[in-house]
Amino acid sequence: MEYIAKTAALDKETANCVIVGLFKPRQLSPSARKLDTLYRGKLTRACQRGHAKATLGQATTLHNSSRSKHEHIVIVGCGEAERFTTHAFHKALSAGIQEAKKCNAANVINSLVELPVKDTDLPTRVQISVMAGEAAAYRYTHTLPKAGKDRSPLKKMKFLASQASELDSLRQGRKFGKAIASGMAFAKDLGNLPGNLCTPTYLAEQARALKKEHPKLQVRVIEEAQMKKLGMGALLSVSSGSAQPAKLVTLEYRGGAPDARPSVLVGKGITFDTGGISLKPGNAMDEMKFDMCGAASVLGTIKACCELEIPMNVVGVVACAENMPGGRASRPGDVVTTMSGQTVEILNTDAEGRLVLCDALTYVEKFDPETVIDIATLTGACVVALGNVPSGLMCNDEPLVEDLYKAGDVSGDRTWRLPLWEDYQSQLDSNFADMANIGGRWAGTITAACFLSRFTEKYRWAHLDIAGIAWHSSGKQKGATGRPVPLLSQYLISQAYPQEH
Repeated sequence: MEYIAKTAALDKETANCVIVGLFKPRQLSPSARKLDTLYRGKLTRACQRGHAKATLGQATTLHNSSRSKHEHIVIVGCGEAERFTTHAFHKALSAGIQEAKKCNAANVINSLVELPVKDTDLPTRVQISVMAGEAAAYRYTHTLPKAGKDRSPLKKMKFLASQASELDSLRQGRKFGKAIASGMAFAKDLGNLPGNLCTPTYLAEQARALKKEHPKLQVRVIEEAQMKKLGMGALLSVSSGSAQPAKLVTLEYRGGAPDARPSVLVGKGITFDTGGISLKPGNAMDEMKFDMCGAASVLGTIKACCELEIPMNVVGVVACAENMPGGRASRPGDVVTTMSGQTVEILNTDAEGRLVLCDALTYVEKFDPETVIDIATLTGACVVALGNVPSGLMCNDEPLVEDLYKAGDVSGDRTWRLPLWEDYQSQLDSNFADMANIGGRWAGTITAACFLSRFTEKYRWAHLDIAGIAWHSSGKQKGATGRPVPLLSQYLISQAYPQEH
């Protein structure tokens, strides 16, 4: 979609559709009042008759003559003005754009960016709007030859400035929004691909393709032979039952000073997870193609950084493998030696994500990182605890927690902290190795993070369990969400531009 920022009066600018806001009780937004005057009280009458309501996220369309400047007016309920937070803005915006799609509007004026959103400036509101527009227009087409015909009707979204001084803010928000949305779409495409196409080798190829587009990016692919030399016994134990070789891919984006320490993102890239010898039930096993969404989010975030030419150093690491049962597969009870030298008793081969991550987390010490964030669809227990709203956050650094919380609030891609107390570590005790790879039935999300914490003591680290938010499981929405690309991108943007974000 094309996003246009211009100085123009709403009553002079032509569009198929205008999206405006309505607060309780029947309080029209500034642009809505202008249209109400232009169309002789039409919006006021719709409110008085109960057609248009201020309930948050409820959208109503008023239709005009095809000869008018605005064929459709979408009135979106915004709830109470004093409670209009970033989260509420996301909800209202999504409702408005979906209603505009129902009108088959190609040219839309988005006036919601004028609304007063708590703790949010104009560039951020535009950024969120562009991301919402791209999400509404997204279509997966790779294995659907006919899907190309089912395009979104939305072609243009306009943001109108009342004065020229606002144009820079509109353009800045557009720039950030387009880059993050591009990263999200990339992550969605990778996640939605089936496991027979999206293999560890394919993910490595996608990283190399990114390098061709962006000269500031350096890509290295570590093969199994080199992993063996490095002592990555945990990662290799996961791929041992598969015909697909594991890959450890590093993407180094250098946009900052040569001696500046990088922020490192580490993604779990299990391109298909059968559970291995600890075989999963057949029901919904097709969704295990999404077990590489952590890796996809790292690739998507790196893509966003490249498109923004963000002035900092960022390293992405994706640990890719396929977890299959086979004659060479790991068995429950096997003991493997990690790159760190610590040994692990594999009690459950379906707890494989932490095995690929632990070697990757040891490997990233070589970058002398400022921070490390790993992203993984790690535990079903996280879905039980938090549902599909936030990702689970466990961290060994308080300022990093605060930074991720703030990034989540701005982007709408929120996270929630769970404890990482020493009390839980004993659940990983083993009689035959330094630790077991599972901690029993209770607090599964936390004990998984406790396992990873034993490989992250040399740097500031956060773990994001995205099992509940990486994909939708059913209906028309079934597919990858592209999260947490918005969270990660916003975090990096805030680090790179601390005064602006």
